[in-house]
Amino acid sequence: MSAEGRFDVRVTADTHFGWIRTRLSVERTAMSWIRTAVSLIGFGFAIVQFFERLGQMPGARAANFPGAARLLGLSLIACGILSLLVSIWQYQWVVRYMWNEPFTPIAGLKREGMNSPVLAIAVLLVLIGLFAFCAVFWRLV
Repeated sequence: MSAEGRFDVRVTADTHFGWIRTRLSVERTAMSWIRTAVSLIGFGFAIVQFFERLGQMPGARAANFPGAARLLGLSLIACGILSLLVSIWQYQWVVRYMWNEPFTPIAGLKREGMNSPVLAIAVLLVLIGLFAFCAVFWRLV
C-alpha cells in the first residue's frame, strides 16, 4: 500500500497493456450506451410516425387514446437523450480518472494522442435526439 492508502502503480508491460485494455473497454461501453440510445430515439420516433400514418388510412378505426402513441414516442426519445447524457458523463468521469497521476506513467501515451470519436458522436446524437423530440412535440414532421 502507498502512503495515500490506495495502491502502488508499477510501470510494467502488464500494467501498460492492462491500462490499454481498460481504456478500450471504456470505449466499448460508451458505444453500447450510444447504440441503446439510438434504438430508443429511433423507436420512439417510429412509433409516433406509424400511428399517425395508421390513423390517416381509410377505414382505420379511431384510437381509444389518440395521444398515447405520441406520449410513448416522446418518452422513448427522452429516455434515449437521457441515456446519452448519462453515458457522456460516465465516459468523461472514467477517462479523467484513468489519466490521473497514478496511472499516467503506465499509460505510455500522451493525453493528446487518445482522442476518440465516441464523445463527438454522442454529442451529435444528443442534438439529433433533441431535434426528434422537438419535431414530435411540435408536430414538425
